[in-house]
Amino acid sequence: MRRVGLGLVLLVVAAWPSAQAATPVLRVAYAGSMGVVMDRAAGPAFAKTHHVTYQGIGHGSYGLARLLAAGQMRADVFIAITSGPVRLLQQDGRVRRAVPVASTQMAISWSPHSRYAARFRAAAQGKTPWYTVLETPGLRFGRTDPKTDPQGRNTLLMLQLAARHYRQPGLMQRIAGPPRNPRQVFTETSLLSRLEAGQIDATAGYLSAIRSHHLPALTLPPAINLGDPARMATSYRHAGITLADGKTLRVQPLVFYAAVLSNARHPRLARDFIAFLRSARGQAMLREHGYSPPHGPALNPVDKPTTSP
Repeated sequence: MRRVGLGLVLLVVAAWPSAQAATPVLRVAYAGSMGVVMDRAAGPAFAKTHHVTYQGIGHGSYGLARLLAAGQMRADVFIAITSGPVRLLQQDGRVRRAVPVASTQMAISWSPHSRYAARFRAAAQGKTPWYTVLETPGLRFGRTDPKTDPQGRNTLLMLQLAARHYRQPGLMQRIAGPPRNPRQVFTETSLLSRLEAGQIDATAGYLSAIRSHHLPALTLPPAINLGDPARMATSYRHAGITLADGKTLRVQPLVFYAAVLSNARHPRLARDFIAFLRSARGQAMLREHGYSPPHGPALNPVDKPTTSP
């Protein structure tokens, strides 16, 4: 009996790798703000219809791009907010072409548990300027790191545009402090969870993520919300943030781009997943989670800069 039992165990162990290999694992590295729609809706739905295992990896888009470029992470699909992270991978040869799958805009959200909630509700109704609420002494404002996450830099760019739009010089510095203020900077994946729990009072972020988490939202005018591509050559061109390393950050359209990685283990499944996101069903899921339709052209390959001999 003992020998038979061991044989059965060995048979199961021997069969396990082949059973695992029979189910492909699709790895999708996505902008951290997309966690709800990717891991609770689009990913599981695609996995069910295509008989695969879905694995989502959410993090700041630039952080993901650098890990993928360095070979420290491997994925089949990369989905980033703004074109910058995609361009980084295109220059590195990890991505050839990326297509828009959704878009969003900057907005203000607050914690329902915040002692300032009533003031934010009044601001959302136009009864008081939203930026005066954010300037309240003691208010805990949260955002992400502008060095690694587009949402972090977009928060600062939005505040800079707001200072110009509302004629409030110094507004960005009064609300945010230095660009990488350690008292305000949190990871993208934890930011809204902290807001829900009341650990911070307010944040500026993507309207899509705010609505996905069913949090209150204060929408901003197109002149400052970074969601209107037509303003890229007009009002948005006035915004620019210079970090301590000397790098200057500029506004990029708030569009989500999806691409197949050059070293994808399952390139066909990766293409199918992107097609699914762009399909009527995929777009309905994105819309239900607060995303706007994709706009703008695809990001085609860029020529690598040439060097003199």
